[in-house]
Amino acid sequence: MSIERKDDHDHKAWIKEKDLTAIESTFLTVLVWLDRRLRIVDYLELLETLYYRVNLQMPKSHTEQYNLDNKFWYWYPLYSLGFFSTLSYVVAAISGALLGFYYSPSAAAATCGVDGSTVAYCAVAGIMTDLNFGFFLRSLHRWAAQVMTAAVFLHMLRVYFTGSYKEPREVNWLIGIVLLSLTMVFGYTGYLLPWDQLAYWAGQIGVEMSLSIPLVGDWVAQLMFGGFSLGQATLQRMYLLHVFLLPFVVTTVIAIHLGLVWMQGIAEPH
Repeated sequence: MSIERKDDHDHKAWIKEKDLTAIESTFLTVLVWLDRRLRIVDYLELLETLYYRVNLQMPKSHTEQYNLDNKFWYWYPLYSLGFFSTLSYVVAAISGALLGFYYSPSAAAATCGVDGSTVAYCAVAGIMTDLNFGFFLRSLHRWAAQVMTAAVFLHMLRVYFTGSYKEPREVNWLIGIVLLSLTMVFGYTGYLLPWDQLAYWAGQIGVEMSLSIPLVGDWVAQLMFGGFSLGQATLQRMYLLHVFLLPFVVTTVIAIHLGLVWMQGIAEPH
């Protein structure tokens, strides 16, 4: 009986080893096929060399310097805010791209059950009432944007109060400030796109704030809002900023920010 069990165990082990060998063979075949056409191995070696050169030049962290095996602080919630803000940005970008298929940036008058409504407002109302899962899609976009704003703000507070902005991470701290500012601009431009009463008066406040800037206030108001009163030019500018300019700028800056975090490592709490 024991001999039969041993033979059965050896047979299962042989099958498992055979499956692993098949997987490894398939992986190597695909890798060789791609490497012959795209030189993947060469680029991976370059990235590996660059990674080790950069990390060797960086000062050692406390965990590396004192050989601490207990890295419990990596799981501390406040050290996940950067990840939450990036994830929220990705969700907001995907949902916003889907909303763009049905939105129309027009301040022309339209009738959709509300007096004084515009084409832009009717487009948003149509997304929420007529489009399948439209209410969910717009809510997802809105909440992802709000979570991103809150996460970025709390992330900056955590970095400040833990001293993570100090050398050698001062450049990344400045990049974080730029990202916080761009996030606020993102939220403001998106707030105006429904072109309802809330959007109108928020835009009016923006015009007044622009006009209050010394020397260049008039120029800023004309550039950002298309004049001193709100209209089609204002909505068109907010739409272009929100959909065509800011996503590319923010994505590029986030990539640089994450690249520096990858090279420098996460600053442990002192």
